[in-house]
Amino acid sequence: MLGEGNRTSFVILGGVFVAAISTLWMIYINLPDLPPEHLVHVKLPWNIEDAKELGRVLSIYKDTHYYSVMGTYFACYIFLQTFAIPGSIFLSILSGFLFSFPTNLILICSCSAIGATNCFLLFSLVGRKIVTRYFPERIQSWNTQVDKHRDSLLNYIIFLRITPFLPNWFINMTSPVIGVPVFPFVFGTFLGVAPPSLLAIQAGSTLHTLTSAKDAVSTTQFILLIALGFVSMLPVVFKHYLKEKMQ
Repeated sequence: MLGEGNRTSFVILGGVFVAAISTLWMIYINLPDLPPEHLVHVKLPWNIEDAKELGRVLSIYKDTHYYSVMGTYFACYIFLQTFAIPGSIFLSILSGFLFSFPTNLILICSCSAIGATNCFLLFSLVGRKIVTRYFPERIQSWNTQVDKHRDSLLNYIIFLRITPFLPNWFINMTSPVIGVPVFPFVFGTFLGVAPPSLLAIQAGSTLHTLTSAKDAVSTTQFILLIALGFVSMLPVVFKHYLKEKMQ
């Protein structure tokens, strides 16, 4: 059974979620007039086919309603990130189809950082008891790893965002619980999502040839991401090396 504190947390989270859904609904009903055959495809993409259809529709209206399309994209991406809902990968791919470079890269990095920060703050205020209740062992394990990198958290967050070792939703929810400061979290997210976002943007340029989200990253590109993740930790290694030399 849920304790009083957990019930209160769920109620608050539910209230914030309803408010966010209401905001998306207001954006939806204020979109330019669309024929029914287009309107049916204006929804959050849950698979690559949804992304294709949404991209086809939005590309028709992008030239005449550029900022409306971008604003809707921005709101949807932040919504998914804020509540750790799967699907942002399809929006990342879609950005490569809809927007030019570097606008799409800045857009993805900004949305990821803002949405992740919203999730961070939300769980910092009302989600601590929920997280510690459902992920006690994983939190303890990750807390041990974070303690090892307390003096280089920015690099560590960049490393985690580039590599697939920890899911982003877990990082967003648990970071405030284990005491990760906001500054390295936000800037580490903004910088760290850039390399995988470049791959999504590249995939988006050939959106209609994709058959699944897995097609967005080849084995070679996956290995390259892992390598870039370790490169992001080189300044930390060099710093420790110099420290030992000076001692």
